[in-house]
Amino acid sequence: MKVSSNATPQTAAARLKKVSKLRPRLAIVLGSGFHHALTELRVAKKISYAKIPGFPKPTVSGHAGELYFGHLGQTPVLVLSGRAHFYEGHEMERVTFATRTLAAFGITDLLLTNAAGGINKKFHAGDFMVLTDHINFMGANPLRGTLQKGLPRFVDLTETYDKKLRELLFRAGKISKLKLQRGVYLAVSGPSYETPAEIRAFAKLGADAVGMSTVPEAIAARQCGLNVAAISCVTNLAAGISQGNLSHTEVLETAERVKKSGAALIKNFAELYRTIIN
Repeated sequence: MKVSSNATPQTAAARLKKVSKLRPRLAIVLGSGFHHALTELRVAKKISYAKIPGFPKPTVSGHAGELYFGHLGQTPVLVLSGRAHFYEGHEMERVTFATRTLAAFGITDLLLTNAAGGINKKFHAGDFMVLTDHINFMGANPLRGTLQKGLPRFVDLTETYDKKLRELLFRAGKISKLKLQRGVYLAVSGPSYETPAEIRAFAKLGADAVGMSTVPEAIAARQCGLNVAAISCVTNLAAGISQGNLSHTEVLETAERVKKSGAALIKNFAELYRTIIN
């Protein structure tokens, strides 16, 4: 599914600016395992993705498809509850449309969250992993195709995940009494889970966790000049490491079990973020 020809990130951002006078610099995308963070949000306004030009409607359980203006603690934020996935049949242009809209709106810092399968044998279901780097195995790149005016064609991804924002996540983890893991996230297209042979190969490539999102958004965000941080909720151990068969039910069950921890982590991160922009 492609973005409507008359919808651009600029027109979508203009629509958002009419929803609220709040102008946050920080945006947070809530993936599976993190939606409980909305309970910590003091909501000023919310809008359905269906009412934002070009925004896709998520079809995956746990992705509400709503954008919120509000405050986490005293920090103004934009919160996206749900995302479009490549495996849903969307073109990369549509998968990254929300990210580009955030940049057009004026967001400068982006926190991405997701559910992932643990490859590192030191990880356990329910752990949180701060991304230090990624490997793109999705078979596509969101920068391929027509170059948008004013943006670079060739984007340096040496420091995709901002060191300062990563440090804030670890500080937020300590405040939340969580021991955060760190590692490399490998993105695949999905929606089938990986085979044990694939997981063994990914481990040899240096991956600590595997998932089906986040990387396209991170790449698009860096092209737009946004600072990016990302964190995974390790909702299950990957194929061949797990003792049983994999299922989306297991992902949702683990997400439910650690939802309060994830919410506290997000809130404390936002509170700390305010200290670096003031």
